[in-house]
Amino acid sequence: MSEQLANSKKVFLKTYGCQMNVYDSSRMQDALEQDGYVATSAIEDADLVLLNTCHIREKAAEKVYSDIGRIRQIKEARAEAGKSMTIGVTGCVAQAEGAEIIARAPAVNLVAGPQTYHHLPDLVRRAREGERVVETEFEIEEKFEQLPAATSTQHRARGVAAFLTVQEGCDKFCTFCVVPYTRGAEVSRSVEQIMDEARGMVAGGVREITLLGQNVNAWHGTGADGREWGLGELLFELSSIPELERLRYTTSHPVDMDEGLIDAHRKLQCLMPYLHLPVQSGSNKILKAMNRHHTIAEYLAIIERVREARPGIAISGDFIVGFPGETDKDFEETLALVREVNYASAFSFKYSQRPGTPGADMEAQVLESVKNERLQRLQALLNEQQESFNKTCVGKTVDILLEKQGKRQGQLIGRSPWLQSVIVDDTLGAPGEVVRVKITTAAPNSLTAVAA
Repeated sequence: MSEQLANSKKVFLKTYGCQMNVYDSSRMQDALEQDGYVATSAIEDADLVLLNTCHIREKAAEKVYSDIGRIRQIKEARAEAGKSMTIGVTGCVAQAEGAEIIARAPAVNLVAGPQTYHHLPDLVRRAREGERVVETEFEIEEKFEQLPAATSTQHRARGVAAFLTVQEGCDKFCTFCVVPYTRGAEVSRSVEQIMDEARGMVAGGVREITLLGQNVNAWHGTGADGREWGLGELLFELSSIPELERLRYTTSHPVDMDEGLIDAHRKLQCLMPYLHLPVQSGSNKILKAMNRHHTIAEYLAIIERVREARPGIAISGDFIVGFPGETDKDFEETLALVREVNYASAFSFKYSQRPGTPGADMEAQVLESVKNERLQRLQALLNEQQESFNKTCVGKTVDILLEKQGKRQGQLIGRSPWLQSVIVDDTLGAPGEVVRVKITTAAPNSLTAVAA
């Protein structure tokens, strides 16, 4: 270890929740590195601890406070040894709770919401000087313009597949969701910003980019021609970058699934045949109560158009069971929708009341025991469909992107076009290479393959 590295300030950054938090954590790390911080995986060695939090699931804030309690003990032990530790809470819990975190957890020095990360080095300096800092203002327009660009070395350290946020915030106001209150209104980055970052990623060895947004297909950025582009046009522009092998995007909303985006699925081979399109419920009554702005018939029509444009595309989704007012009939309609669509994969959750959202105050809250029973039934069906989809891949010859070493010696993990993990022998190539393989076996959550 060099003397410079040994004398560097160290930061431990824990990321909770969604892919956007993973991306945000990497950008925070970039900003802090320019201020002399290096990452550490040992929290006991950290001068700075940041918890990048998520507020989507039930009891998210309580989990953060529990972690803070454990970190406080480490902070006290460091203090006894004459070493300081600054603790910061960032992300959506920070935005939602604000100064309450400082009041409830005296060990915390800094609270910063998702739109303030371009100020992070300065906020950390103020906290280290003794100020208890709370910064939760919405300054979305400045955030991406002022965050430092990652270097090729930083991109290389993160692997061959990476996330790139193109859109942030949400204007949909689904009645179960806190995102509009913690991330703010929908904002789209410009084509120039996105292309510059994507080119930097590819120069650093990234071969697959997943575009991120709370409603990524609501992205509308200004192009080089001065027009407002849609996500489909952006995907065509990104596809022109040499050595960028693959493109994906998540998470989409049905009302923003336009013909330009469907056309990208039809024409771009580098756009992977995988679509995550959350529906949340199979009941029109519940969709209306959720303020989803679409019907089941409209959702199914989108699926039909996408499958016509890209035969063999894998469809993924999100489901919430037990939303207020959901009856047995409503739930059976969800099961019927799942059977009709036949998902390759999906995420499913019990409804949880999020303070400040309209759903939390609705009447006819569903009993926890009923939610549990419905979730088990739904997940059993979704798991059956996922296993069935995986089995249909056996015998197929496909290209996979090699990503990383496997758990066992001599293994590599690749990624199929349909987002499954594929286990292969490490003699097939090295991370970053796209190789042709034949799928030999299918497990519930992965595939195994040999050279084609």
